[in-house]
Amino acid sequence: MPRFFIRADQVENDEIGKIVNIIGEDAHHISRSLRMTQGEMITACDMQKTVYECELISFEQERVRARVINESKSDTEPPCQIRIYQAIPKGDKLETVIQKSIECGAYQIIPFSSERCIAKIDKKDASKKALRHNKIAESAAKQSGRGIIPEVLEAMSFKQAMAHAAKSDLMIFCYEGDGTRTLKEILREKSNVKDVSLIIGAEGGFSLNEVEYVKTLGAELAGLGKRILRCETAGAFALACIVYELEM
Repeated sequence: MPRFFIRADQVENDEIGKIVNIIGEDAHHISRSLRMTQGEMITACDMQKTVYECELISFEQERVRARVINESKSDTEPPCQIRIYQAIPKGDKLETVIQKSIECGAYQIIPFSSERCIAKIDKKDASKKALRHNKIAESAAKQSGRGIIPEVLEAMSFKQAMAHAAKSDLMIFCYEGDGTRTLKEILREKSNVKDVSLIIGAEGGFSLNEVEYVKTLGAELAGLGKRILRCETAGAFALACIVYELEM
């Protein structure tokens, strides 16, 4: 069933019941691309974790109206908010990270620059890239049946990102060097957290200076097993481990 995200103010009460108004690009997609007709069903999510199963009832030039048949709370969101902090990788790897992280349950994705990043932040292009990244996020959220659209922020500096991450209940710094604990050990010790920051390096990993800095912020240094993971794989792998431990 096609899934669309709406704002809460797009839901209204009518004499025939609760109505969802699909507008803009989504309305065009329903009527012109999908060529859906009256009586067909869609799913709408209000980004507040409420899911509406709806029957299409009318098609207007800029709006499609659908009658709510069933309303329920989304059960596709993890029990805690997991933010992915990804050091900017080369090429279009960040797009893969965004897509797979959202499929695995990420709440928010924050790209950042670190000492060993080959790719650098282009401030002139930052807002344009963020717009594209959020389009990818929306598509991944629809495909994976999420109850929200996770946000992708504009790229930050290393210290800005770490200060942001340090506000969470649990700050996990994924690192292949000495002084780490297993992710399983950390998660079982911190099983009641509601807000997790997961920090992933780029192709070259992190410098010793960066490792020492995050220690001062209270980060947990976590190893991700006996094999070396590519930067575009590590976030989804760690997310899967966290979701398994906290949800499954």
